[in-house]
Amino acid sequence: MSRLREVDRSPVAVKLNRSTVIKNFFAAFTSLTLLTTPLCATPASTLGTIVYVDRAHVGTAEASVGATVFSGDKLTTEKAGSVQVRAGAARLLLSSASAALLDQDDVSPFATLTSGSATFSTANSKAFALHFGSAVIRPNTDQPTIGQVTVLNPKELVVKSTKGSLLVAVDDDVRVIPEGAGYRIVLDPNPEPPQGPRGAGSKGYGGPPIKAAKSKFMWYAIGVTAVVTFFAVQEALESPDRP
Repeated sequence: MSRLREVDRSPVAVKLNRSTVIKNFFAAFTSLTLLTTPLCATPASTLGTIVYVDRAHVGTAEASVGATVFSGDKLTTEKAGSVQVRAGAARLLLSSASAALLDQDDVSPFATLTSGSATFSTANSKAFALHFGSAVIRPNTDQPTIGQVTVLNPKELVVKSTKGSLLVAVDDDVRVIPEGAGYRIVLDPNPEPPQGPRGAGSKGYGGPPIKAAKSKFMWYAIGVTAVVTFFAVQEALESPDRP
């Protein structure tokens, strides 16, 4: 036994033990690093590029042409300002005095409009979606589509389709806005929205409200005037080498 103990305490044995301890320490450290790195390294994903800007901001910073925007960025425009973002097969234009929060999910990039007005153009049905409150507005088909959304108040908005058709969804209540049509939409219609005087027509409305069974929103047809789209004009003005 005494001989065994002496062997165990020999310089060779001590060196081997130290080497084993060091190897075990680094193995444990590497495993911990692999486990914790994905939790710490979660950079925001790139969403698109600013292609036009006039008195607009990304967060608190002034927006500039060519700048990259990311999921989680907030876009705002001043009075008489505007900003346009290219995101893959879609474009988003914020009009004056507007605000939107950019994000993306497994299907497509999207923006949550909180105030003002936004116009979007898409090349396919999964290119982009616009959110407002509980409503989601997206292209109905893979054909080129242009839609416009304007916030009236926290529960009312106007949705117009100038090219292609749009889908408006609030939970399981999904409806289609055909090309050239527009609707004023009232979310969570409870109580009933006020009506005009009996016998008097409401200017700009095409008829009585359309309400489906178990509807999550009400909509009122409105007239849509022809609009020269900013997207077509901007495409013509952009040079080939401009981002």
